[in-house]
Amino acid sequence: MNNFILIAICIGAGMLLRTSGMLPKDAYKSVNAWILYVALPAFALKFIPGIQWTAELLLPGLMPLLVWCGAWLMVQLFARFFPIDKATRAALILTAGLGNTSFVGFPLTKAYYGAEGLQIAIICDQATFIVLATAGIITAMNASARGHFSIKMVLWKLFRFPPFLAFIAALILPRWVSFSGISSLLDVLAGTVIPLALFSVGMQLRVANFKSDARALSIGLIYKLLVAPALVLLIAPVLDFKGIVAQVSVFEAAMAPMITASIIAVEYDLNPKLANLMAGIGIPLSFVSTLAWWILLHILH
Repeated sequence: MNNFILIAICIGAGMLLRTSGMLPKDAYKSVNAWILYVALPAFALKFIPGIQWTAELLLPGLMPLLVWCGAWLMVQLFARFFPIDKATRAALILTAGLGNTSFVGFPLTKAYYGAEGLQIAIICDQATFIVLATAGIITAMNASARGHFSIKMVLWKLFRFPPFLAFIAALILPRWVSFSGISSLLDVLAGTVIPLALFSVGMQLRVANFKSDARALSIGLIYKLLVAPALVLLIAPVLDFKGIVAQVSVFEAAMAPMITASIIAVEYDLNPKLANLMAGIGIPLSFVSTLAWWILLHILH
């Protein structure tokens, strides 16, 4: 119960302080910078070394790619019946194909699945970022009028992302170095991820007039919140994945659209209104849909 109270308090505080005008307009960027450059790397260094790596962990690693491919197919089918421009296609793929696996995913996963679930969620999140830094950037640049992408640029972005570097370090360094000496420090820094991530979400939640984009918005959210996790749920038993690994993989697939993906869509002028609506409406809806998925997964397992 305390986890859900924390979620409500942190998101509510972010929304209240934003609407009150007590914070600068882009105050969330400072919060995000702490999360990305300090808290998430500490989170990876704290949890990754304790993971017992098995073949089952292929599912959370592959889940984001499966969700992305499903989103691409969904947009192609949607565009056949309801013609949309190239920018709108890209915005839908970016926001429906990439989930909010950390800012929203970590708090909710901890609330429903505890610390063990968080370890699996970290793998989902790192794999999601890899899809964002490769397929996501390529999609955005192809749909915009800003020139061409290059493999060098994609790799440059990937290897300059602190959480990814910390993830790699947490995989390799424990073979030679023990993190026990900084364990308490990592506990404190990693402990800031969840409240600050929720606070940031609250500061960024906005719901504008969506009538003109209602059809695309509906299709995108139905896919992200319902169809995407259903795909992972169907794939898991076929590949003989089960238990908490399968449950958390499905649960993380059900997260709302990634805020970073919507920001990229805005930066590349890919239907900014639709991109913001996908995150702004998807996040509050995901609190209900993830509860429904948790109940269903609890019944099935």
